[in-house]
Formats: sequence, C-alpha cells, structure tokens
Amino acid sequence: MNDGAGLRTADDDLLPPADWGRRPASPGTRAVWAFGLLAAVLVTGRVWVAPGVEARALDAWTTMFVAVCVQALPFLVFGVALSAAITAFVPPSVWRRVLPRRPGAAVPVAGAMGAVLPGCECASVPVAGGLMARGVAPAAALTFLLAAPAINPIVLTATAVAFPGSPEMVVGRFAASLVVAVLAGWTWLLVGKGEWLTVPSRPQAQGAAGRVEAFRQAMQHDIMHAGGFLVVGAAAAATINAVIPAAWVTGVAGIPVASVLLLALLAVLMSICSEADAFVAASLPQFSTTARLAFLVVGPMVDLKLIALQAGFFGRRFVVRFVPLTFVLAVGVSALVGGLLT
Repeated sequence: MNDGAGLRTADDDLLPPADWGRRPASPGTRAVWAFGLLAAVLVTGRVWVAPGVEARALDAWTTMFVAVCVQALPFLVFGVALSAAITAFVPPSVWRRVLPRRPGAAVPVAGAMGAVLPGCECASVPVAGGLMARGVAPAAALTFLLAAPAINPIVLTATAVAFPGSPEMVVGRFAASLVVAVLAGWTWLLVGKGEWLTVPSRPQAQGAAGRVEAFRQAMQHDIMHAGGFLVVGAAAAATINAVIPAAWVTGVAGIPVASVLLLALLAVLMSICSEADAFVAASLPQFSTTARLAFLVVGPMVDLKLIALQAGFFGRRFVVRFVPLTFVLAVGVSALVGGLLT
C-alpha cells in the first residue's frame, strides 16, 4: 500500500498498473481478431450468400478478381521497387536540379516526367510517395502520379493499336490526361493543406550497407502495405462488374451527357489497368468518341484499386478530397477535348 507520502511499499508491486485494461492491442492480437472476422464472414457467406449466387456469376467475379490482381501486381512491384530505389539511392539534390524550385513551375515539369515511366497507376502511387519522402513538393508528386499511367509510351502505343486509323484518340488522350494532371497539381498547390496528406516515411540511409538496408525495408513495408489495398480494390471492382447488367450500359449510349458520365463511372468501377483499357474502350463503338475518351482519361487517375492504394499511402483525408477533384477535372477536360476532336 501507499502511505500517502509518495512512498511505495512491497504491496504496491502486487497492484495492477494504472493503465490496466487500456493498453492497445498488440499486432499479434489484432491479427487474430482480423483472422477471426474474416473466417466469420466466409462462413456467413458460405451459409447464407453462396446458395443464392449462380455459378456463372461466381465464375465472372472470380475471373475479374484474379485478372485485376494478376494484371496489377507486376506493376505494383515495379513501382514499389522504383520508389525504394529513389528513396535509398537517389540523393535529394538530384530532384533539386531536375525540378524547378518554385512548386508552381515544378508541377508541369513533373507531369512531363510521367511520359517516360512505363507503368500503370499501381506503380505511380508508391513512386509518388517516394518522391515526397525525398523532398519533392506534394503538388508536383501528385501531378506525376496522375500523368505517368496515362501518357507513358506503352499506354499511348496500346491506344494507337486499339484505335487503328484514329490518331485523334492518341492525341486526345495525351493532351487531356496531361492537362488534368497539371490542373490537379496546381489546384492542390493552391487549396491543399499539409494535414490532409500523410507523407510516407522512409528510413535514413547511411553508407552503402545502409542504403541497401533502407531499400530492403522500404520494399518490404510498401509491398505488404499496398498489397492488401490492391486486393480490396480488386474485390470491389469484381463485385461491381459481376452485378451491373450489360443492358444498363448499352441503354444510355445514345444520350451524350449520360454516356460520358456512364463510361467515366465504369472506368472507376471496372479498375482496368491503363495498358489494357484502350482495348475495352475500342470494343464499345456504340458510344461517342467523347465518352470513350472520358473512359480513357478517368480510368488511370480514378479507379477502385487506385483509391484503395492512395488511402493506404496518403490517408483517408487525402482521398476524400483529391479523388473528387480529379474525377471532376477528368470528366470536364475530356468533354472539352472530345468536343474539339469531333
């Protein structure tokens, strides 16, 4: 017992600590609870949901889920490796030489840099996080994040192949995507607040061995962190694709405004990799050029797996502000550019 004078006695050691019952759960305990919750969901789905699901719908869901994961995973790994390499081996002075000091001027330069990275949106998220960790202005890094998956050479080549004899689709996609990325970067520079964005932390590298260790730690952290969000986004996209009837899509193809909005929303929900989305757009000839351009511009910048990855890297407060901004800009610029093309 305590004698009231601030002295402890032997009996005090037998008392529970002051924060008894209020200690945070350990990672192992959280993992057990998460596994138990997942098992409960699977059992509930097997008992209550599975009997009412047709085998064809389940096959479609499984095919879409696996396709999104398999399609995106190599680019995600590539992006994580590139981000870790930027963090560990590229000194901050390099970015000070490449990018203008003024963030407003750095935004369009970062957008142009997106034309040289052959990757999809899954790769651009960790790379943008690595740029921020090395001191690049968030507005410039976010511009790169939006531009890289839409205007790189592989995507533009795939678009040209999907639309033979229609170079306006390639030009329109490049111009609209770059304009959206730069406008989004400038807008974030003007109205964005530091507390809205969580900049990923990176270990400090000292010496050759330290740089290798920093690379390994960044790779391990990002691949484990982003992989889970990729799975969540893929599951959501597969569910949407299995649920939406095809008749709903074709029924509004002839309505100009509705068709643009519909394909923009489908680009978000379908979550197709930017290297393959041009072939999907080309398979929808019943839609106008403007609507299909909106599909090509919105998809690499706003889709379910990308939203999940952004939330994992930069936080929910960032996503609820940046995603609507990007979507509105992408739809508006696509409509303007599409109108000029036709």
